[in-house]
Amino acid sequence: MKRLRAVTALGVLALMSGGCASIKDHRGYLIDPALTGSVQPGIDNRTSVERALGQPTFKSEFGKQIWYYVSIDTRQRPFKRPQAKAENVLMVSFDEKGNVASVERRGMEKVVSLNPDGHKTPTLGRNRSFFEDLFGNIGSVGATPGATGRTGPTGSGPNGS
Repeated sequence: MKRLRAVTALGVLALMSGGCASIKDHRGYLIDPALTGSVQPGIDNRTSVERALGQPTFKSEFGKQIWYYVSIDTRQRPFKRPQAKAENVLMVSFDEKGNVASVERRGMEKVVSLNPDGHKTPTLGRNRSFFEDLFGNIGSVGATPGATGRTGPTGSGPNGS
C-alpha cells in the first residue's frame, strides 16, 4: 500500500511539474545556414535568391530594394507573455539591375525594448471628468449650429411667405 502511494505521489508530481514547463516556439523564416551562406553579392540576383531562400518575410516599399528574412525564437513561461529569446534578420539588398548588392545579418542587438507607462496617456485638449464625458452631449445632438429657432424673417416659412 505504501509503495502504491509513493508511485501515485510521484505520478502526480510529474504531471504537475510538466504543466509548469515553458513553451518554446519559432516564428518566421526557418534559417538554414547552408542556404543563407550561398547567397553572394555580385553573383546572385532576385530570381536565384528566391529559388534558394524562398519568398522573404517582407520587402522594402521605398528607397533601396531590400528583402528581409526574419526569424524569432520565443519562450513562454506559465501564465506569462511570450518573450523573444533569439532574433535573426537576414537582409538581402539589390541594385537597380536586380543583382545582389549586399547581404547582412542582424540579431537581438537591434531589438528595442519598449516599456510604456500604463497609468495615463497624455492627450491634447481638455481634461474632462467622467460625468462631463457622460452628459456633455445632452442638448447638442441634432441642433443646427447658429439656429435661433425661427424659420424665416416673418416666422411663417422658409421664404418668409
